[in-house]
Amino acid sequence: LDLVILAGAMGYFHFTLTLPGIAGIILTVGMAVDANVLIFERIKEELRLGKTVRVAIDTGYSKALSAIIDGNITTLIAAAFLFNFGTGPIKGFAVTLFLGIIISMFTAIIVTKTIYEMVLGERPVQSLSI
Repeated sequence: LDLVILAGAMGYFHFTLTLPGIAGIILTVGMAVDANVLIFERIKEELRLGKTVRVAIDTGYSKALSAIIDGNITTLIAAAFLFNFGTGPIKGFAVTLFLGIIISMFTAIIVTKTIYEMVLGERPVQSLSI
């Protein structure tokens, strides 16, 4: 989903995809995977503590949120410095990275939790396989 939104955003703003831009996309995908791993590990910890599935999901997202935001904000600051002080290809890398991180934060924090809530609905869930 991150790649689709990123490709759409780059097309909308008429950005040219270069080799450094592809490197930015690869780094973005890695950070998106990291965010989801953090969330799922926190959910598993909560399930091991004996919490219900819904409480484990809510608590897991809450506990992972600060680590995800810290890591992504740090990367956004680095991308801003690269854009301001870099030239040509470095700026392309920075723009792609900046857009990708914003999009991956949105999908990791909001979209995945919304998908969980839609899938679980109002029905009672006894266990969750993560």
